[in-house]
Amino acid sequence: MIRGDFRSDNVAGVSAEIMAALAAANTGTMASYGKDEISAAVNARFSAVFGRQAIVFPVSTGTAANALSLAACLRPYGAVYCQEEAHIETSEGGAVVAFSGGGTLMPLRGDGHRLDPEELRASLAGAPRGNPMKPQPDVVTVTQAAEHGVVYRLETLRRIGEVAREAGILFHMDGARFANALATLDCTAAEMTEGVDILSFGATKNGAMNTEAIVVFRPDLVEPLAFRLRRAGQTWSKMRFAATQLLAYVEDDLYLRLARAANGLARRLVRGLCAIPGVALMAEVEANIVFVVLPPDLIDRLSAEGFLFNRRTFDTIRLVCRFDGQREEVDALVQAVARLLDRRIQAA
Repeated sequence: MIRGDFRSDNVAGVSAEIMAALAAANTGTMASYGKDEISAAVNARFSAVFGRQAIVFPVSTGTAANALSLAACLRPYGAVYCQEEAHIETSEGGAVVAFSGGGTLMPLRGDGHRLDPEELRASLAGAPRGNPMKPQPDVVTVTQAAEHGVVYRLETLRRIGEVAREAGILFHMDGARFANALATLDCTAAEMTEGVDILSFGATKNGAMNTEAIVVFRPDLVEPLAFRLRRAGQTWSKMRFAATQLLAYVEDDLYLRLARAANGLARRLVRGLCAIPGVALMAEVEANIVFVVLPPDLIDRLSAEGFLFNRRTFDTIRLVCRFDGQREEVDALVQAVARLLDRRIQAA
């Protein structure tokens, strides 16, 4: 029996609003390959959301969004600077290297699971520019929210953008959980992407069925990206069904409402866990991801009781709250941890 599913926000269903939009789009015939009227509305709607001209390319996965965005920014001998825990470095199977034709990832350290602007500045200052035996700096990327659920503050993002511009490189944002970060910062999408040249805009983790978006703010990146998308098999024939998901996702701030629901469950989970003696958090919780350090035998018992989660190390689990999660799931997990820890103490 499943008592609570915290494995990932990818296990969530599709929001009712997006499902209704898909049903509405599923009538009659429309032009293919993005020539339909629904797709035509996406650029204008996203330009309004971000407060500047945006060209939007729907894609099917976050890996496709990241790899193809960065490939459009990279020369085959170029380098992308990222935090050492970035998803492109740890979990995307070398997709950036493959789609860029040989680009290199340059992972950097950063306190609190975030890329540090001064670490980036120092690394770029020491870059071997003009040396044909070394990769050449082309782009920096940040993950917002980051892999451990922390969020970059606006000032840090501005500083990273300034460093990128000073160094003459591009600035990419991996926004797989963009809405969760935006809900935490309580700012506008325009403010959070100031200085960003190209954005991987996540939707699938937060209510969409199967659609992400590449949002391009630099006109000179549009053509190389369009050709790369076609070669990568990311030009959808029935594009209206991707476009309608994206339109519904941002309509009336649906994406923020869904993200706030997930973030709220994460805060509820943290409040409950932190009230239990013996429970420690691995990182601060600023979005919908909670890393918890627990005795290994207790983790085994939680799993045996039917709770689903991602075990990262022998004593650390990752708990992800989703937009369609239930308070009862959260409360049941907190109660189980308290009960099992108390039982463990009594047996000691």
